Amino acid sequence: MSEKKIMLGNEAIARGAYEAGVKVSAAYPGTPSTEISENVAKYEEIYAEWSPNEKVATEVAIGASMSGVRSLVSMKHVGVNVASDPLYTVAYIGVNGGMVMVAADDPGMYSSQNEQDTRCVARAAQVPVIEPSDSSEAKEFVKFAYEISEKYDTPVIVRTTTRLAHSQGIVELNDRANIEDKPYEKNIQKNVMMPANAIKRHVIVEKRMNDLIEDGCTFPINRAEYNDTSVGFITSGIPYQYVKEAMPNASVLKLGMVHPLPKKLIQEFASKVDKLYIFEELEPVIEEQVKSWGIECTGKEIFTVQGEYSATMLKKAVLKEDTTVKTPAQVPARPPILCPGCPHRSVYSVLNKLKIHAAGDIGCYTLGAVPPLSVVDTSVCMGSSISTLHGMEKAKGKDYIKNWVAVIGDSTFLHTGINSLMNMVYNKGTGTVMILDNSTTAMTGHQNHAATGKTLKGEITYAIDIYNLCKAMGIEHVYEVNAFDLKGLEETVKRETNREEVSVIITKSPCVLLKGNVFKTKCKPLPEKCKKCGACLKPGCPALTKNEDGTISIDETMCNGCGLCKGLCKFEAIEEVEA
Repeated sequence: MSEKKIMLGNEAIARGAYEAGVKVSAAYPGTPSTEISENVAKYEEIYAEWSPNEKVATEVAIGASMSGVRSLVSMKHVGVNVASDPLYTVAYIGVNGGMVMVAADDPGMYSSQNEQDTRCVARAAQVPVIEPSDSSEAKEFVKFAYEISEKYDTPVIVRTTTRLAHSQGIVELNDRANIEDKPYEKNIQKNVMMPANAIKRHVIVEKRMNDLIEDGCTFPINRAEYNDTSVGFITSGIPYQYVKEAMPNASVLKLGMVHPLPKKLIQEFASKVDKLYIFEELEPVIEEQVKSWGIECTGKEIFTVQGEYSATMLKKAVLKEDTTVKTPAQVPARPPILCPGCPHRSVYSVLNKLKIHAAGDIGCYTLGAVPPLSVVDTSVCMGSSISTLHGMEKAKGKDYIKNWVAVIGDSTFLHTGINSLMNMVYNKGTGTVMILDNSTTAMTGHQNHAATGKTLKGEITYAIDIYNLCKAMGIEHVYEVNAFDLKGLEETVKRETNREEVSVIITKSPCVLLKGNVFKTKCKPLPEKCKKCGACLKPGCPALTKNEDGTISIDETMCNGCGLCKGLCKFEAIEEVEA
């Protein structure tokens, strides 16, 4: 009797890769996909790594596939943008061993800077997309994806969403498949995408997609569920669950493969229902194609292109039910904030004091955009802070950026910041770059990276020295400063922002949530010395609160003894005591 286990969607995807006989996995952490690789790494049979970015991870998976083994690459939806260069071309090349890319979309933007739909990228790249709707399907669909990959000589995208990635379901565990390595054969026409070869491969890609359109009609992951034929839904993924909850008696065409679409199956289903709805989150990918075939249906006219769907929304739109909550819960707003003792807060308090603007990047430090720190003015994508600052200087001149810096984390710097800094040096920029080195990829849950000295598997490895990396680019002025050395940091920022050449300030202090961090002291207020000036409160540390009499209290359960508040107090009204 096989074992059953409750698993997160991401955990189930990792299990599917294991059971499918995958041997190589590569990824860059990004919510909501991070836990896939963290769970893959638990299987000794699979080599698993954190790559510096999604492009590199995809190329690692391509190399493994070319050598004849099954490979996996995982990322969030914006990571697909970074990986798009190799993705578009490997669609032409195809595979040797099966290759699957897991792309985790984020409807509702719970942890993302945009709400893009990976299906749109897949259509442009001409790569098939499979979308599960629960944890059990997540495991099984990954295994099916490898079958499709090898049968049709194509990489396959398994699309998930935040709701699927982080919800749980019952998964039946099976044994790992014994997949023999495919022999490697030198094939210049297939594997070297120079124009003459690519022209021929494009013809093969078009035939492959047409075959998938035809064969998809009989794929077991696409199924019609006929009930009351007065109403029919075409849906996929998590929205399928909402349809079944809101309208259990409706007929449903559940698509497991959402690109390319099984045209004949859809035409047959549409002919058997009186009223047809297309229920899909984000872009009208299915709807537009169905309407282009002359099939009458209703979709985004009543369903939004924004945010995450729900059964309640479906009831309101189709059944016209009043779903208004009569007495909504009075829940106080809880915006995200930097943790007590976070080194970013110390850095931003100095920049705020100096009235410095920051071109920001993707990471915890983006929270420096909101009050009371209010330092970060821009945030576009991974690695963009340095290039953005450089663009400002080239547009307006050095004087314009003398009160600006670029801020970027250590993991993000290694992701795509290196090229941006190289560009600044090469093109004679003079900006100041601050690398906020907290020794981890903090925002996605403290994953290791190329500068931490540990691999995804926890093995000790060479740690990239960011200081020497910057020096190797020819940057003369590179400085390492303790993030909590307020005086030293202030002096360094003042000096470097006025320098007429590129400079780098690396603020070094580990994330307070890193395992193994031991805090030997805590901060304690001395009310008798307090002048009620509020200087200690300006950085917004959540461990500090203002009393009715104007003095402050420090929650000792939250305080990490970073000493920022003590350093800001000119009257010695805060002391550090043994924890």
